[in-house]
Amino acid sequence: MTTKYDIEEIYAEPLQAFKIWMKQSGYTEATRKEYMREVYDYLYSLDELPVQQAGKLNVVSFLVSKQDSAGDKTRNRTLSAIRSFYASLLDFDLATRNPALEVKKSKTEKNKIPVYLEEHELKKVLTYVEGRYRDRNLAIFLLMGYCGLRVGEVHRMNLSHFKRDKGTLEVLGKGRKWNEIPLPDLVVEYLGKVEEGRIQPYSAKEEAFFVSQKGRRLSIRQIQKIAANVFDAFKQDHPQLTDLKLSCHKLRHSFATMLLKNNVDIRVVKELLGHASIETTMIYTHINDEQKRSAMTTIVVPKI
Repeated sequence: MTTKYDIEEIYAEPLQAFKIWMKQSGYTEATRKEYMREVYDYLYSLDELPVQQAGKLNVVSFLVSKQDSAGDKTRNRTLSAIRSFYASLLDFDLATRNPALEVKKSKTEKNKIPVYLEEHELKKVLTYVEGRYRDRNLAIFLLMGYCGLRVGEVHRMNLSHFKRDKGTLEVLGKGRKWNEIPLPDLVVEYLGKVEEGRIQPYSAKEEAFFVSQKGRRLSIRQIQKIAANVFDAFKQDHPQLTDLKLSCHKLRHSFATMLLKNNVDIRVVKELLGHASIETTMIYTHINDEQKRSAMTTIVVPKI
């Protein structure tokens, strides 16, 4: 029976290349661990077949083998992991093609409408940010809900990234790509408060903008916990939203939806969100019932 150690021996070079490539490309630690797990399973399914010889059939067969226990979201994540794996091999001249690119993602997941808060709901959520570190936590909510930052981008934010005089923020996004975005005046004001009242870091070399009470960079998990506590309190007073799955990323969804509802050009929205492709931004162009009714009022049906 093939074990994990066998896989590491048989596919030592491709696995090493993938690890280096992901780290170099700026993948988060959590993503690297998840993708490595998926790739180990995929390589196990190849039954010692060299990765260069594997094709579309091998990728599809592997995805089908997991179909009964995985939904569309999981399937697409697995496919993304395999695509990235082959992309790393191409980059290091260890493969000549990426067979995973020949496999389509699940349409069900692709067409799923993102969960988001309406503008008045987002404004109400902010009133539930309380406690000793209110200014810091409120700044975090403003960055995600009114500037569209990912939780990882908030986590990676350094003092030097905030350009107070210019009113802008340099954001280190996916793939280690930089994106400078203009900030609303209120966000600049709160970031200024955080900067001035920043907790003294444990290490003098720590450049983190958001620091925990222990003097370390605020972790992704800590940011998510702060958001979860606020959402829980908000939902207790708004039982009609109990089933709405809110998270840090839903604040980003809310920001994107808000812009598009305000008729901001989708190309501008793409740049503000730091998307590589406009197709990714397109998922936010969902139409609600109110917009449908408003559109139909413009139709004049003649009397017959």
